[in-house]
Amino acid sequence: MASLLAKIGIISIGDMGVGIAKLLVANGFSVATNGKGRSNDTIERAKDAQVELLPSDEALTQSCAVILSVVPPRDAVATAQRIVDALSGPIRRTDGDPLYYADLNAVAPSSVKSIGSLFSNLSSVRFVDGSILGGPPIRKETTDGSEAEWTRPNIPMSGPHPLSEIPGFGAKLSTTLNARHVSPDIGAASGLKMCFASFSKGFTSLAIQAFTTAHRLGVLPDLQREMQAVMGERYKMAERGVLGMAPKAYRWVAEMEEIARTLSEEGGFAPDSFTGAAKVYRIVADDTVLGQEKIGKRKRGTTVEDVAEAMVEGMQNKRKKND
Repeated sequence: MASLLAKIGIISIGDMGVGIAKLLVANGFSVATNGKGRSNDTIERAKDAQVELLPSDEALTQSCAVILSVVPPRDAVATAQRIVDALSGPIRRTDGDPLYYADLNAVAPSSVKSIGSLFSNLSSVRFVDGSILGGPPIRKETTDGSEAEWTRPNIPMSGPHPLSEIPGFGAKLSTTLNARHVSPDIGAASGLKMCFASFSKGFTSLAIQAFTTAHRLGVLPDLQREMQAVMGERYKMAERGVLGMAPKAYRWVAEMEEIARTLSEEGGFAPDSFTGAAKVYRIVADDTVLGQEKIGKRKRGTTVEDVAEAMVEGMQNKRKKND
């Protein structure tokens, strides 16, 4: 492999973060993260992906050319503040060697603008608004000896500092990430994500409610049969969404709230639909066994029937506790 192009920081090394890390490493970049205080599972994921474990945010900001923030929406502000604090200490970057900070989290345009404002007094930082549309990068293995291909999400970005314009490696980094600069305005990329997720994850929240209610009525098999006959592709989408959501539900609570904020602030609509969707995912995460599920270690919720059963069990148990 040719010499490494640049060191890219990633916070944090979850399912999406580790997929991006592996993609970057496979394309000639080195990757680092702050390993301090992280769980054993996270440390092992990082090591498996050849991610360098640094001892602090200060070390991360000084050694990386770019930091990608890939965290649950509820942690986006705190993560940005960590980086601001690290850059405000005695060891600082110079204006001639700026750090690019790309917030790739699922937040509303107003939220990402607030996050960007945290960096306003740091002339050595270039803030990039971004979002991730699709699942984690996955390497597609080949059997004929040809170079492996990757399935990658789309990563729209916006703001006055395109990642592709970083001298030396920006174009390669942008291409590797499958990034596309959609606007010079902070908020555009995040707004695009919110509108996109309102279809995908919003639809899944409707499917959870419909399947659970049908199960309680004793007509779930009939609902599945009718959906498959009349709206086959939409049933497949509903099934896929419902079966995959359990380990991510805790993240999607805040994401639904961010969508509600976007549709209200930017679109002029009442936020009720997606504050309701947030409540659905909160039930999944907090009141059912589905909230204990981990990616790659699934036990419950692997069929539509079991998702519906787990939802009914959890809601009934909560109701008994409250009576």
